[in-house]
Amino acid sequence: MALHRVAFLAFDGMKMLDVSGPAEVFAEANALGARYSLHYASPSGEPVHTSIGTRLSVDSTAAELDADTVVVSGGDPLVTEPIPSDLTEAVRQLRARAPRLVSICTGSFVLAAAGLLAGHRATTHWRHARLLARAYPDIHVEPDSLFVEDRGVFTSAGVTAGIDLALFLVERDHGPDLARHVARSLVMFMQRPGGQSQFSAPLTVSAPRTPTLRAVTDLVSAQPAQEHSADSLAALVGVSPRHLTRLFNAELGTTPARFVERVRLDHAKAMLDAGHSVAESARAAGFGSPETLRRTFVARLGVSPSHYRDRFATTHTGLRRPR
Repeated sequence: MALHRVAFLAFDGMKMLDVSGPAEVFAEANALGARYSLHYASPSGEPVHTSIGTRLSVDSTAAELDADTVVVSGGDPLVTEPIPSDLTEAVRQLRARAPRLVSICTGSFVLAAAGLLAGHRATTHWRHARLLARAYPDIHVEPDSLFVEDRGVFTSAGVTAGIDLALFLVERDHGPDLARHVARSLVMFMQRPGGQSQFSAPLTVSAPRTPTLRAVTDLVSAQPAQEHSADSLAALVGVSPRHLTRLFNAELGTTPARFVERVRLDHAKAMLDAGHSVAESARAAGFGSPETLRRTFVARLGVSPSHYRDRFATTHTGLRRPR
């Protein structure tokens, strides 16, 4: 079995789990028969300080390291501060010699700044997907995907999704049997159910500039269970349904119906988070029936309402209490 070199590009402020999580997957694969060699580089070759305050030593500079797979982690500074030019140059140098390029979480912003995602499909943490799409309009951002592959470039959603992606790469390299053993050993799914929309925060909408539109969005958000067709909303504010639709598209980039559904979905998620039943949540959010709520959940989130509630309502379900 050929040796596969994996290089992690490190930098100050990087998210530690973005490195340690995927690295543990590759290390576990080695214990089960794979041959990954793990290396760590920084632009200068100097140690870096991670998000949890630990100091991470590296093997070399990026210019000195050859690899088959390059992994670029995320970090909070990548979306709040200019990305250092030495970091983008380092990833370009590594990419020139590596057939496979991977970013975890907001590491996609490093790839984008280096020009390596232009014309590609990609994803990132749900909280920053809109920023990535706005800052780099030549990237097709898929905000709900846990990870995306496009022509040898792999991008993942937030933090733990990097572990899912690493397992996918192990399966790509060594087949499903070895990957399944790794997943069982690390107590993780082979494929996590649903996309990252399950984890996203409730819809937040800046107050529309148009008073008419603001009145509509405020009403829907405050009373999602009411009848909110385009006709009824338009009549409420004294405009035509066509004009209201134009306002929604111009300011919010959506339609009245999609906005209402998203608000209702967020309300239902909050009800389920609080421990309410599927029927109660469907009624309070304005879905009319549990079946309508179920269809919407599966279509938008990839899981049923009951499965969502089981995962997010409490951490106690995995605790076995003594009898």
